[in-house]
Amino acid sequence: MFVFFQVKKLKAQLEQKAQKNGSDSSSSPEAEILENGNDPNIMDLQRDSSRQINDLKFKLVKAEQEATALEQNVTRLEGQVTRYKSAAENAEKVEDELKAEKRKLQRELRSALDKVEELESNNSHLCKRLEKMKSSRGMAQTP
Repeated sequence: MFVFFQVKKLKAQLEQKAQKNGSDSSSSPEAEILENGNDPNIMDLQRDSSRQINDLKFKLVKAEQEATALEQNVTRLEGQVTRYKSAAENAEKVEDELKAEKRKLQRELRSALDKVEELESNNSHLCKRLEKMKSSRGMAQTP
């Protein structure tokens, strides 16, 4: 901002010089015409401006590098998200298949247990009949 005002001041002084057409007049130190490169303040301002520009260029390069690194990180993370979603979907599919298999095996187990219970009941009934037959034979043979 200060450089802008300095440039305006220099332009105004240049216009004054053009109007006077080289005539010498007494001037105060504040109204002294500054030539480009002769004023140490301008040199300092130019150095400061140059330093600031270089700092800003460096910061810009660094910010661009950070942005690139962040973009790469986002791309990598998006890939991970895709892989994790796929793995989660596969895991859910396997889980559903396992649940269906478990239900099927539980049905088969209930069926097998019912069959075992039926066979044990039938076996018990047959054992009782056998005992009755043995006892009736035993009574028939002992007269």
